[in-house]
Amino acid sequence: MLRTTVGSMEERDEEQEDEGEEELRDGGVPFYVNRGGLPVDEETWERMWRHVARIHPRGEAFGREIRGATDLPKIPIPSVPTYQPTTTIPQRLEAIQKYIRELQYNHTGTQFFEIKKSRPLTALMDIAKEMTREALPIKCLEAVILGIYLTNNMPSVERFPLSFKSQFSGNHFYHIVLGVHSGGRFGALGMSRREDLMFKPLEFRTLMDLVQEFEGAYRGYWHTLRKVKIGQYVSHDPHSVEQIEWKHSILDVDKLTKEELRKELERHTRDMRLKIGKPAPPSPTKDRRNSMGSPLRGPSSPIRRISRVERRPSGDKKVLEQKSSTDMNGYQIRV
Repeated sequence: MLRTTVGSMEERDEEQEDEGEEELRDGGVPFYVNRGGLPVDEETWERMWRHVARIHPRGEAFGREIRGATDLPKIPIPSVPTYQPTTTIPQRLEAIQKYIRELQYNHTGTQFFEIKKSRPLTALMDIAKEMTREALPIKCLEAVILGIYLTNNMPSVERFPLSFKSQFSGNHFYHIVLGVHSGGRFGALGMSRREDLMFKPLEFRTLMDLVQEFEGAYRGYWHTLRKVKIGQYVSHDPHSVEQIEWKHSILDVDKLTKEELRKELERHTRDMRLKIGKPAPPSPTKDRRNSMGSPLRGPSSPIRRISRVERRPSGDKKVLEQKSSTDMNGYQIRV
């Protein structure tokens, strides 16, 4: 019976981590997700304060003190980083991390932005824009989406989700950062209550070096790293309807030898490089386009026809080059 119970609890943990529930748990401590959007509706607002009263040492008195105050300081709104053309990639990543840190970690027990991992990238980027407008405190998953949004204009920086499952005192803890790769070096962006569980500069030669850096940080907090999940590179197209591949590789760290872990991480690195050579289309395929259309287009809107240049086989290129300028101009008008 004990074996069955433990198994069912682990399955529940996995489902909760992937799908999200109305009340999620991090290390046994519950937290809620605001599913009503912004501004926060009254029901979610009151639920947040009830939750604060339950988990804060001073209880309801703490909430009443804040809600009744009339002289609360004005919180500065951080500015989205901008760069000079000469700003290096490491400097840009540090500026992004500084911006994420300035938003501050969300300790309220209610996540303000709902992040559904199954949503297309374009929808998640809309949420990231809202984060920059609202400038509210965020948690680790929100920071990953924001990091993707803020690095979309850096084509030389590849991004991938990197998530961890650790154990301490019988409870499981989940965390995720945005892995980055540029110039032959790995690093990470993110948000955490712990300074050494988020940003990592671009200085790690291999993915193994990066994972070991996080594992060492977990050991410093007496956590045992149980599992690492690594996704594929994320598209730089903010209008892409692709879904983020969150867990291309799932590694049971505590069951693998150091050499086995190194080989698995090298294999994953090769898989990510292959993704660069074969980028996924940013919009539905031709076969799907006729059946579903664009997600932002109404059912009665016309579907864009693929131009002749896109349909023409490569063997016809020479014929086009031999046309006179008059015919060529006519062809350009038709396109």
